[in-house]
Amino acid sequence: MKQTIPIPVRRVLRKLGQDIRDARLRRRIPTAVMAERASISRTTLNKIEKGDPGVSLGNYANVLFVLGLAERLGELADAKTDTVGLELEEERLPQRIRTPRRLGHKGSA
Repeated sequence: MKQTIPIPVRRVLRKLGQDIRDARLRRRIPTAVMAERASISRTTLNKIEKGDPGVSLGNYANVLFVLGLAERLGELADAKTDTVGLELEEERLPQRIRTPRRLGHKGSA
């Protein structure tokens, strides 16, 4: 059974693939060298540069590492930039915080 990929996801992957290809070309790295450095086949590199959703994220990460862009991959879902998640978290914060009452401290015996 073939997995259905939403159109916006396909577009994003295609753009990522094109950006990877452009970055490789700017660095003047031939496909054979890039594939070897990323420990993948030239066929897989070709699929990555076309934004193929069937290629593992690990292979995309290896290619980004070779290009010196791997750190940015780790920032994609960073909690600090997740505006929707931060807003939802803020909604769940208590409106006020009560200090716990101390028991048994009415006086000394």
